[in-house]
Amino acid sequence: MDAMMKLGLGIAAGLAVALLAGWLWGRSSRPDMATALQTSELRDELLGARAATLDARVAIDNVNFGEASRHLEDARGVLRRADERLKSLGRDDEVRQVQTALASIDEAQRMAGKLDQSANSRAGEAAKAIADVLDAEAKR
Repeated sequence: MDAMMKLGLGIAAGLAVALLAGWLWGRSSRPDMATALQTSELRDELLGARAATLDARVAIDNVNFGEASRHLEDARGVLRRADERLKSLGRDDEVRQVQTALASIDEAQRMAGKLDQSANSRAGEAAKAIADVLDAEAKR
């Protein structure tokens, strides 16, 4: 009976150690997964902003300034979320590029409101700045 009790305690202790080790191992990968998720969401936001900016350029080419303005507004909203995410990740270089893109989007929308075709070049500058941020993210 004494040997059975020792065996039972040994098995229980082994299971406790295995459970603790598994929990610690799973816990250690959680920050990596959270960072990967944030990076994925950031990339999605940047791609969405770039797509909306390019859609605005097409609308300007088609002389549809109202639609262009809506696309630029969409791009601005998505890009602001990306800006906040970049700030939380501490990526100051990319934040500056996003700020430049936001300024270009603001200028393009102002020009589109005046029915100015040169809004297309401002939207192009914004799309280029966003593409540069995407390239920097891809290299990380």
